[in-house]
Amino acid sequence: MPRAVNFYILAFTFYILTFTSTFTLPTFPMRDITDLIGRIFLSAIFIFEAIDTTLFFEKTKITMNQFGLTWNQDLMLYGAIFLLITGGLMVLAGYRSTLGAILLLTYWVPVTFIVHDFWTYPAPELRIQSILFMKNIAITGGLLMLVGKGSGRYSIKKLLATTRV
Repeated sequence: MPRAVNFYILAFTFYILTFTSTFTLPTFPMRDITDLIGRIFLSAIFIFEAIDTTLFFEKTKITMNQFGLTWNQDLMLYGAIFLLITGGLMVLAGYRSTLGAILLLTYWVPVTFIVHDFWTYPAPELRIQSILFMKNIAITGGLLMLVGKGSGRYSIKKLLATTRV
């Protein structure tokens, strides 16, 4: 058979298996464990940032001045700490993790575009700021996956749903 015909047979088979049947990959127990580990790692950066912001409150206000955030800094910092702790703990525990991820996105996306606006930096700082910007965008992607997928099997939500009181 010619190579083109083999390609079309393969593509047709892939289409049939993927889009027209109930063929699904088996669920592996490791997938549930990786969901849990991913939530732990994802929430760690936000909880750490909340602790850091609390411990270095005055230094954070100075940094906010450097980025032009001068309006009601105390309110903005307390709000940020609330979003970081609440969202981080919700994601970590897996209880209403979608809401927790949305709270974290409410904080994370504006901060990414304000602090890591690499397009405004001179050449020596451009590279590091663009790397930090892309890191934050990747974390945003992880939060969006959590919004779409949910917390997974190992979560407080599943524990409460299966426990009889």
